[in-house]
Amino acid sequence: MKITIVHQAVAADAPADERDVLDQAAAIRDALRARGHAVTLLPCTTDLGNMRRKLEVLAPDCVFNLVETLDGSGRLIHLAPAAWEVAGIPFTGSSAEALTLTTHKLLAKERMRAAGLPVPEWVGGGTLNAQRSTLDAQDAMNGDWIVKSVWEHASVGLGDDSVLRGVTAAEAAARLPEGFFAERYIEGREFNVGLLTGADGPETLPPAEIVFEAYPDGKPRIVGYPAKWDTDSFEYAHTVRRFVDPAADGPLLTELTRLSRRCWEAFGLGGCARVDFRVDAEGRPWVLEVNANPCLAPDSGFAAMLAQAGIDYGAAMERIVSEAGGQRSEAGGQRKNAQRSTLNAQRSTPPSPVTIRTSLVPEDVAAVREVTASTGYFHEHEIPVAVELAEERLAKGAASGYEFVFAEQDGRVVGYTSFGPIPCTRGSFDWYWLAVRPECQGAGLGRRLLQEVEARARAMGGARLYCETSGRPQYASTRSFYERMGFTLCEVLADYYEPGDGRATYVKAL
Repeated sequence: MKITIVHQAVAADAPADERDVLDQAAAIRDALRARGHAVTLLPCTTDLGNMRRKLEVLAPDCVFNLVETLDGSGRLIHLAPAAWEVAGIPFTGSSAEALTLTTHKLLAKERMRAAGLPVPEWVGGGTLNAQRSTLDAQDAMNGDWIVKSVWEHASVGLGDDSVLRGVTAAEAAARLPEGFFAERYIEGREFNVGLLTGADGPETLPPAEIVFEAYPDGKPRIVGYPAKWDTDSFEYAHTVRRFVDPAADGPLLTELTRLSRRCWEAFGLGGCARVDFRVDAEGRPWVLEVNANPCLAPDSGFAAMLAQAGIDYGAAMERIVSEAGGQRSEAGGQRKNAQRSTLNAQRSTPPSPVTIRTSLVPEDVAAVREVTASTGYFHEHEIPVAVELAEERLAKGAASGYEFVFAEQDGRVVGYTSFGPIPCTRGSFDWYWLAVRPECQGAGLGRRLLQEVEARARAMGGARLYCETSGRPQYASTRSFYERMGFTLCEVLADYYEPGDGRATYVKAL
């Protein structure tokens, strides 16, 4: 299948909880490519029209949804899936509605309470929930509350000072910042339960307990932001995951499994999910949160639960993708099934060989535009620059200073690269562009095009080949490719492209 992994665009100065999505995207890409899929990555911003146009060019069989925030806000998590639903683009995981309901924690609590699921009492927006009569009776006595963001996940804003000790519900409500609520703090054990789509409904993964080791008396036992993201913190080092022996906690684990499945049903979830619980001193489980878009990084709790269940990581990603195919509308399904039949027919025939040419014809201008856009990697304002180089070469020939190498398969351009001598230097060449269609990536075509560039540059008297790229985290794979190809980082110019986005320059001796 052709799969596009869409994740939120990550700024160079983004916090650790946002940068984590890049690790997820890379791991899922590698896992799916290893299983024979053609996979591309596409960063997403609030410019959904731009994303839509890029997906039209990429034409994936499905989108793997890793959009957790947009413009740094979790409350926009549903926008990209909503756009895909309107466009009829199959995507993995839960619907836009389910993502909205589970991300807005107060709406989620209302839905769970209506389904008869046990949720802690809460105070939100200065108003007590429907259990007000119970809370009114308890207002006469002090209690403990924990303050949480209504919208943000990943423990954003959650720390020791989020726990309010010995206050009434009304007092807790009076202390709430905008966009926050307070729920009854439950002292006890904490569990995470993962769910993975399956042929006969969701498969519940082995529950993992979060253990707060050597926490001093009085310190809240919570999975706050430091425990998840601050690798130098006490919390990070002393908050550990373990899997419980069913012989010791069999009835509790059975109940956690049952409640997790009911959460899946209550929200109509898909793909994968994680349900977080606290278990009080009497052994009663309480649902804290339902995460319909859990972290899938190799070091995540979900990956650990997959390993504990004996499920291969790549096989799990395959199951998530396969379910997305089953969510197509009937018309969309017929269209995609026809495409898949064509794809299978193509796979039954050995692929035609790729040929290399160095001449430029007028039709290549459109090919350069199409191939560059198909990668989903370049900004819209960058693509005309690539096209301009081709137009210059056509208009001025070798005097333009731009050389091209094209890769063709069955008469179709599937990749290209451009380079040229650097003016006012002796033996220095710039390597400008490299683009390969998504379905042809991962087969060494980029390396082959680079080898052609190096051979031609040497024949033209070249001694050094330079290339440059952004220093932002999302370009880590590009920088890694350069280094694998024998390039050495020789210069970094801070804030070159824009504040926070520096230019990294690489060189290779020819």
